[in-house]
Amino acid sequence: MANVVVVGAQWGDEGKGKIVDWLSERADVIARFQGGHNAGHTLVIGNQVFKLSLLPSGIVRKGKMAVIGNGVVLDPWSLFAEIDKLAAQGVEISPENLMIAENTPLILPLHQDLDKLREEAAGASKIGTTGRGIGPAYEDKVGRRSIRVADLGDEETLDSRLDRLLAHHDALRQGLGAAPIDRAELRARLLEIAPKLLQYAQPVWKVMNDYRKSGKRILFEGAQGSLLDIDFGTYPYVTSSTTMSGMAASGTGLGPSAIGFVLGIVKAYTTRVGEGPFPTELDDADGQRLGERGHEFGTVTGRKRRCGWFDAVLVRQTCAISGVDGIALTKLDVLDGFRTLKICTGYQVDGRHYDHLPTAAALQARAKPVYEEMEGWQDSTQGARSWADLPANAIKYVRRIEELIQCPVALLSTSPERDDTILVTDPFAD
Repeated sequence: MANVVVVGAQWGDEGKGKIVDWLSERADVIARFQGGHNAGHTLVIGNQVFKLSLLPSGIVRKGKMAVIGNGVVLDPWSLFAEIDKLAAQGVEISPENLMIAENTPLILPLHQDLDKLREEAAGASKIGTTGRGIGPAYEDKVGRRSIRVADLGDEETLDSRLDRLLAHHDALRQGLGAAPIDRAELRARLLEIAPKLLQYAQPVWKVMNDYRKSGKRILFEGAQGSLLDIDFGTYPYVTSSTTMSGMAASGTGLGPSAIGFVLGIVKAYTTRVGEGPFPTELDDADGQRLGERGHEFGTVTGRKRRCGWFDAVLVRQTCAISGVDGIALTKLDVLDGFRTLKICTGYQVDGRHYDHLPTAAALQARAKPVYEEMEGWQDSTQGARSWADLPANAIKYVRRIEELIQCPVALLSTSPERDDTILVTDPFAD
């Protein structure tokens, strides 16, 4: 059986939670490989709604192993708050069904402080982060001053790490007009939470390789979306990690050959949260209608999402860069009732035509979409579970998307309910 990587192929919020849950029923291991608790997944299982930020989506299913890989940055206090919340909903979490890579870097309160201080200081130039310390934590990882999970098991090592970390952060805080960090308090908080966290710590790279050799089916779960990738996203309005499929290997300690099928999650229209370019954004009644019908508010932040028409140019780019084998097209039902639909097929920038989004920020800001119009449909697609249940124009819309993004539809989602899914290609099949 093939191992499957799930990535968002737009700016996030594509409906990965439902798709990962749908796939996780057939997987043995579900592993998060990047991001932090800034990414939200909403799962609807029967009459229960689960809102996850850090834990892999498979945690709500019995008999599955959930893994937080080394590519993630981990806020331990947020982790245990999420565990407590799920426990109140009847989800049992223990080292029997959750493991955390020993070399996972920690998000500390000082990272959240720095995130907010810098956003405030940036004024109109702010990036629009969630303020949860994700970026500063990744900076410290690259700067070789992180405190990692394994460091909590030895006080001498922890003291050494704290000295290096605070030498950097206290200088930054002074420049931003903030008080120095209370070292004793931070140290005490870390030592207090250490026993709870260390019980989940494992050499994930070794365990994952053993799983692979034994034929376990592995589902790799990404966070955010490809257009927020630190290298290939709309920089600097991006996240601080690699959100493309290749990160699944290095973010868990498996080689690239472990990846079998790459599934890109794609919403039938386009949304994004926060600042940055958005060529197909709608500030009219159509945009308002998409937002209202799609319930476009962030799972984690509650922020209203910006909405626009489907951008085939951007999805074609992300599918190429991540090597997407097939897409899961979600929220098709939100388009029910539109008389006319538009799909972006290219851009005009200063009189020049582009078949991709240029890298230069100034050109991105001036990119004007070139649209192709299609006739909409008036019948409902909500809850459709076969092609025969779909209006003819809805099928034409899906087929045109496949042509423009040069990638086939593997799954089609027609509501938040997990069974309202049309399976075209089985990602787990060899």
